[in-house]
Amino acid sequence: MRGDRVYLDWNATAPLRPEARQAMLEAMDVVGNPSCVHTEGRAAKACVERARAQISQLLACEPSDLVFTSGATEGAALALSSFSTIYGSAAEHDAVAAWVQDPSQMLDIGPDGVLTGTCGGQPFSQTVREGVIAFQAANSETGILQPTLQFAQEIWSLERNVLILVDAVQALGKTDFDVPRSGADLLLASAHKLGGPKGVGTLYVKPGVALEPKIKGGGQEMGRRSGTENVIGIAGFGAAAEAAARDLADGVWERVAKLRNILEISLDAAAKDIIFVGNKADRLPNTSCFAVPGWKSETQVMQMDLAGFAISAGSACSSGKVKASRVLKAMGFDDRTAASAVRVSLGPTTTEEEVLRFADAWIAAYRRHKKRAGEAA
Repeated sequence: MRGDRVYLDWNATAPLRPEARQAMLEAMDVVGNPSCVHTEGRAAKACVERARAQISQLLACEPSDLVFTSGATEGAALALSSFSTIYGSAAEHDAVAAWVQDPSQMLDIGPDGVLTGTCGGQPFSQTVREGVIAFQAANSETGILQPTLQFAQEIWSLERNVLILVDAVQALGKTDFDVPRSGADLLLASAHKLGGPKGVGTLYVKPGVALEPKIKGGGQEMGRRSGTENVIGIAGFGAAAEAAARDLADGVWERVAKLRNILEISLDAAAKDIIFVGNKADRLPNTSCFAVPGWKSETQVMQMDLAGFAISAGSACSSGKVKASRVLKAMGFDDRTAASAVRVSLGPTTTEEEVLRFADAWIAAYRRHKKRAGEAA
């Protein structure tokens, strides 16, 4: 990346942490297969188990509860493919939403982006009977946080055969969030959101929960996910998780939240018709989602890219497609606004100078847009 570019798309993927890079370089020199019992194999196995312990510390669970996967999408498939009844909301990431097939099992969200505790307008107590119910801890587009433990406790009180899946991909490492505070029976996490490598994740499985393996064969990961473990990626994941825990303890994300607020104040002062999505709800400290109705998100993303700033629109992981946000539409925004939303997501290395430079560039582009539209800025 050129030195004059500014990366403001941390929710899509965080830059690789130095600690993760170093752990991966060291793992590259480990020769053995972690399934082998000889000295070299045990060395590779030790790399995997060290990382499992590091990640379990961040998640506040037992290392044996974690299954390594290729990412949260595979983790969701492993977790959800064992169930025929799956509840989830329109705010869920595609990796989870793709498994919610029945409209009657779609959870309701309010205009503030927070789950309402109803499904099809009816309370959970009248609609949720069995299967698995998915809650997203933090939305990748808006940063809005869900009270997952509160909803889990409500489900527990019903004493029904229902498991809780929590998508912690965005919340983990940015907030004080772990398994006990999630209410999860199953929980998704991904390395590259923490500053680890792409292509590796983990699924937390509560002891006693049985899942049917999606990948069968050699019986790795205690029979839950066959295939030789990605030792190098897993080593980087573990180091990133340990570094993320230090950031939380050091209050790094409080500083990031201040930068996010500086950005929104600057934009709000210059754009009278800007809409900040979710800024009245609890949000991730680094995320700002905003829209100027009629100014297409794709246009904004391209203009900012040409100006040297990487921002995003829509889901943090959609494959290059920019379209009207179904999350904003579910919150009650009209199509024109939903098609105009962009997301800026900051990180621990983002500086105030970079934030203000972006604000200046966006405001200049906004004024050009208003001039072309024949409107006053």
